[in-house]
Amino acid sequence: MKVSEFAAMKPEELTAAIADLKSELFNLRFKLATGQLENTMQISAVKRDIARALTVQTQAGKKAAQK
Repeated sequence: MKVSEFAAMKPEELTAAIADLKSELFNLRFKLATGQLENTMQISAVKRDIARALTVQTQAGKKAAQK
């Protein structure tokens, strides 16, 4: 997902998206360990998406604290 897509989400939706991405990362790691994962780049992509979402969440929290 793009940063703009995360920025357009409400705080509750963003928290849910982060939880979904973390569970997806867990599933990908599990598949990697069992030898079922064909494309290992999926792990990197999900990690980047988690980082983007957490960055947007932090920025929104700082904006709310400044007001």
